[in-house]
Amino acid sequence: MLSQEELKEIVDIGIELTAEKDEDVLLDKILSTAMKVAHCDAGNLYLSHKGEMAYTIMKVISRNIHRGLNGEVIDLEPVHMEEDNVCAYAAIHHMLVNVADVYTDTNFEFKNVIRYDKLINYHTKSMLVMPMMNSDDEVVGVLQLMNAMDDKGHVISFSDDQVYVVRTLASQAAVSITNMLYIQEIKEQMYSFVDAFSTVSDRRTPYNGEHTKKVTKYAALLADEINRRHEEGVCRDYFDDERREQLILAASVHDIGKLVVPLSIMNKATRLDKGIENIKNRFALIKAYYEIDYLKGTISMREYDLECRFLDESYNFIKEINTAPRVTKEQIERVHKISCRTYHRAGGTQIPYLTPYEKSCLEIVKGTLTVEERREMENHVKMTETILSKVKFNSHFSKVKKFAASHHELMDGSGYPNHLRGEALDLETRILSVVDIYDALTSKDRPYKKPVSREKAFEILEDMAHKGKLEARLVEYLKSVI
Repeated sequence: MLSQEELKEIVDIGIELTAEKDEDVLLDKILSTAMKVAHCDAGNLYLSHKGEMAYTIMKVISRNIHRGLNGEVIDLEPVHMEEDNVCAYAAIHHMLVNVADVYTDTNFEFKNVIRYDKLINYHTKSMLVMPMMNSDDEVVGVLQLMNAMDDKGHVISFSDDQVYVVRTLASQAAVSITNMLYIQEIKEQMYSFVDAFSTVSDRRTPYNGEHTKKVTKYAALLADEINRRHEEGVCRDYFDDERREQLILAASVHDIGKLVVPLSIMNKATRLDKGIENIKNRFALIKAYYEIDYLKGTISMREYDLECRFLDESYNFIKEINTAPRVTKEQIERVHKISCRTYHRAGGTQIPYLTPYEKSCLEIVKGTLTVEERREMENHVKMTETILSKVKFNSHFSKVKKFAASHHELMDGSGYPNHLRGEALDLETRILSVVDIYDALTSKDRPYKKPVSREKAFEILEDMAHKGKLEARLVEYLKSVI
């Protein structure tokens, strides 16, 4: 008869198993606890996998054997679902099996047990096999306990009380394992969702897919460096598995909103990009019209030469500033003069030398995007939030949307879209800001810019930190791991 204390221990064990989040720790705790409450010397825990029972944890106290810890793969052939094997039988029939003596039992084939006994110089006698079934009556695994011990250390059969305790524990373990598998399934679904969007992004703009992969890699490195410094006692922050997973997932989806940004903006390599050809063709057309005018006698040779020279010089100037790192005030004034010119055809048709859009492109001081194009590009963070708002994140990933949609915010409030500052920014957001900028500076595959060196990139990041835009310690940590 179980004592009050033993019953309380069973309840406490159930609570403990339910609270455990680490898969490896949980599985080991299930077997170790079952062996403890059953007062036995050895045990195996199997998990159902692809129609078989895979060895997951093995333990023999008297031989100091403890395998399967920390995700170690046990290199033993899994149990096939054949009824002559006691574990398979228990799983197939959803039935507990209590064997008094393995070596004299005639109901099951124990050759593998006997073979392993010889290998480790052991003698298995009593055995208790218990299927672990979830609420849907599905077997998620099997507990196999061996050699129950009395108070004097002698091997005995498993008693009814031990059977009751193990049965209760197996039910609790099945719930914990099912919850663990459910969480794993949710995580796999989330990451498959990310992979799907990454595939679309790669097909659309390969460099953006690479950017996402590198930002994810750098974020993980930075989180691990924070943990390393935490263990040294020099950093208060720490990323447990769940927090680290949220950061990684947020990094993986931070640019999803770019899927709705036009490629003409995403891949705009120069101020005019392919539009330079339109100007070239238009200027050639205007020159042809001037030649016709000259041949008709409506303009003089001198006028014709002046107009053609102006068009040639203007086109060469436009080609020059189209790819220039910066455009000066004087160059912008010259663009304005060109844009004021118009060829007037007979019948009243007018051909402007530059369209309003071309003019606005050539007046970009730095970069390749106009004010309107930059606004549309920056809108990708709002689209990231909009897209992720359609995803039902569970509690394990509840902050992914928040982190991803704020990766362009800066510590001094000069970022976008919400101009958050300081402590209003989560550590995860500050990490994404740093690694996103670093990769943007150093990437070699951007069509619109040349990369800078690692040294120059960190000079820029350190300057931004000095100005209060980035968190200085995160820049330092990243520099130490890249």
